[in-house]
Amino acid sequence: MHAAVSLLIDHWKADPHGTFNTWFLWEERLKNFRSIRRGIGQVVRDIESGTFGNVYRGSSLETVVGSVAEQRQIFRGADHAFLWKPKLRIPDIYENLANQRAFARLLNACDCCDTASEVVEAIRKIDALAIKGLGPAVANLLYFIHPTLVCPFNTAIVKGFNAVTGSNVKLGRWDHYLSMREGMIRVNDAHRQKLSNDLGAVAGLMFDVGSGRYAAPPRLQDPGVFAQWEADLLRVREESAAAQRQWAINRNSDVTHTDIQGSLRDLGKSLGFDVWIAANDRGRVFGTGLLGDGCLQQLPPGVEQGSDSIRLIDVVWMERESSRVAAAFEVEHSTSIYSGIVRMLDLALGTQVAGQSTLFLVAPDNRRDEVAQQLKRPAFSRVSELGIRYLPYSQLKAHQEAIGRFGSSIKPLLEISQLL
Repeated sequence: MHAAVSLLIDHWKADPHGTFNTWFLWEERLKNFRSIRRGIGQVVRDIESGTFGNVYRGSSLETVVGSVAEQRQIFRGADHAFLWKPKLRIPDIYENLANQRAFARLLNACDCCDTASEVVEAIRKIDALAIKGLGPAVANLLYFIHPTLVCPFNTAIVKGFNAVTGSNVKLGRWDHYLSMREGMIRVNDAHRQKLSNDLGAVAGLMFDVGSGRYAAPPRLQDPGVFAQWEADLLRVREESAAAQRQWAINRNSDVTHTDIQGSLRDLGKSLGFDVWIAANDRGRVFGTGLLGDGCLQQLPPGVEQGSDSIRLIDVVWMERESSRVAAAFEVEHSTSIYSGIVRMLDLALGTQVAGQSTLFLVAPDNRRDEVAQQLKRPAFSRVSELGIRYLPYSQLKAHQEAIGRFGSSIKPLLEISQLL
């Protein structure tokens, strides 16, 4: 079985449409950890201060769970477990204040601890309270706090784990989740060199098995059965590779996230600014070079106070003389707008060097309403003070050349963007 699982992992990692390549190696995945963890902290603060309310819609919990649910296919539907179902009175954390506070204690305990034993203890405490409807789906929040200690949880992951290991884990029970977590860690340890310290990798493998993309290794020792299983693995990978090649052909005229970052990089240089590209994007291929070519390789000394926030913002323009942040841009091509807004808030509220810098959310023209809706969330009540602006792709592309040739400041960008 060990060799079969190893073979399964090899095919899964080589599959361009498997969760390893589409989610685990997805650049935005790591950028979202900080914003989701910050959102979890806001949920705790709201509950502790008595401002959380008694409904899911419009709460800080809806904001952060919605961001988790947008983390590609593996987390789709993560918000279902938290939606308030009044007829069933589940999950019972909206109208029961004691349960609500217990939920906050769980989140806070996991946010403040750093060992597996402390995380498990916090889970067992919440399990002992038997809060109706509050089950292992909460692990999807805890994963973004401790990805090396907590594995994600959903129906497909459970089905995949049971199929691969022969277990009988049941949905909705914390004790079964903890048992599955131990089993996932054993599988991960056995194939550590091919997987990751981050339990999201092994969870993604189980998800693809549980969702039917791959069949679990056969338990029969029949060579014919095993050969057929190997052939099926190869077929899935080859079909995915063919689809990936066709996708690459079809997208050659499409604007991408990297294209927009490159446009903002070149425009910033033309206007005489030093440019910072998000730390995890600098190595992306753009044109005949890399996205980070000619850009700052380190943040200036005056920006160190806010380095954790600034280093993951898509593009930042800095004045060369003062190292003041003149403008910051989050490109929201197709991913969650929530995370970009959180990084903007961290920059504006957590650093003195930001000062009067202008903050832009750059997105396709058809995402304007989505941007406006996100900015109106209660969790972003302070956004209106910052004057974050929406810059549509079409306006940037139409005016980039003229602004770069005749402009000398960010004023033209104010003319082609909108205050929301």
